[in-house]
Amino acid sequence: MKQGKIFQSLSGFYDVHSEGKVYRTRARGNFRKRQITPLVGDDVEFQVEDGDKGYILKMLPRKNSLVRPPIANIDQAIVTTATTQPAFSSNLLDRQLIALEIANIKPIIYFTKTDLLSEEQRHYFKDLAAAYTKIPYDVILPDAAFDQNSLNHLRQLFSGKENVIMGQTGAGKSTLLNHLAPDLQLATGEISAALNRGKHTTRKVALLRVNDGYIADTPGFSSYDTLEIDYRQLANYFPEFKRASVKCRFRGCVHVNEPDCEVKKEVATGEIMQSRYENYLQLYTDIKNQKPNYKK
Repeated sequence: MKQGKIFQSLSGFYDVHSEGKVYRTRARGNFRKRQITPLVGDDVEFQVEDGDKGYILKMLPRKNSLVRPPIANIDQAIVTTATTQPAFSSNLLDRQLIALEIANIKPIIYFTKTDLLSEEQRHYFKDLAAAYTKIPYDVILPDAAFDQNSLNHLRQLFSGKENVIMGQTGAGKSTLLNHLAPDLQLATGEISAALNRGKHTTRKVALLRVNDGYIADTPGFSSYDTLEIDYRQLANYFPEFKRASVKCRFRGCVHVNEPDCEVKKEVATGEIMQSRYENYLQLYTDIKNQKPNYKK
């Protein structure tokens, strides 16, 4: 029996990394009966049957998993955020950060299209980056698009971690991925050609080695789904609100109409970003007014 990590899945086969070797495995039949689907990123126990082939016998506990892309045990997500084209939206960025906080995934904010900014816009984003850094989040605001300093900074943050890239369409997710792992396009093309000899193509998810860490090669994490949380819990996913709330007069203060609310005080003094508070109020109202989903 060996232990390893699934780093690629294709058409019912799972490629597992273990002790420097790669084994092509299948899941045991009873996995399907028990409705267990192994995901890329899963740590598994498997049995070698024939050289480099084998069967997955057991899944080890996951710390988290995503639906899009289907991947498990993620440590970090690089939130590619366009400064322009498409226009920057603090609401979208905050929604993405909340989705990551809920999934217990560490966000890294990477601003793209910075070469298209005027001097005035650049100042705005420098202040914005400083404000998000203070929360604290890791923020990368490149001087030039995909400059080496920014890419190196990102590569350092990868070390020993499992990463995904997310962001809205047009934010530059794929371009960032190709800058981080330039040999990627060739590698994925070859693997797909070898394995998809039939007419249909399979959605492939794989983890690639980047600076002794892993990155998922499908930039597909979306967080635009409805947030499945109680509206009273929302403030817990804003780290700076959570910190301030210990000084609120009422326990369970939701920072809307209560008197002596520390969060509102810090918004007034500029300690907490006005845009974060406004986005919080909008989301709070949206979640509170959500109709229950009985189909689940």
